Amino acid sequence: MKDILPDLFDLYPSYVNIADPIFQDFGGRTEFHGEVVTVYCFEDNSRVKELVQTPGHGKVMVVDGGGSKRRALLGDMLAEKAVQNGWEGLVIHGAVRDVATQSQLDLGIKALCAQPRPTERKGLGEVGKTLNFAGITIADGDHIYCDLNGVLVAKQPLALP
Repeated sequence: MKDILPDLFDLYPSYVNIADPIFQDFGGRTEFHGEVVTVYCFEDNSRVKELVQTPGHGKVMVVDGGGSKRRALLGDMLAEKAVQNGWEGLVIHGAVRDVATQSQLDLGIKALCAQPRPTERKGLGEVGKTLNFAGITIADGDHIYCDLNGVLVAKQPLALP
């Protein structure tokens, strides 16, 4: 394990934004980074389910669930599908479930909390929308870096220290 966020901030202070420290780590990988794919959804993980079934090599899904802690937007089956399709990780402004299983997967997962109640699937949500939460703005195609220190976002890829 490495502390990459402090070094990235020190190297690129005017090129990065740091999210408010509201996220917990749930995945088996605590450091991950990649190109951002954004999803907006509220208590409906239909779009998350669709995206984890697509190739995700070099990508991190950033999900804005409106900060809801009432329904989990990611469970073990979708997390396992994300691993199978090469996703680097997910950052979820909402809840997750099946956290014991997720902690064993080679996938970065940051979320607000654990919640055993599943999502509702109504086919709602929007992919590619610019998101605002945790004091930052994140757009599709941005680059995100995560470790135990938090979440950092840049408009372009950064050279890792």
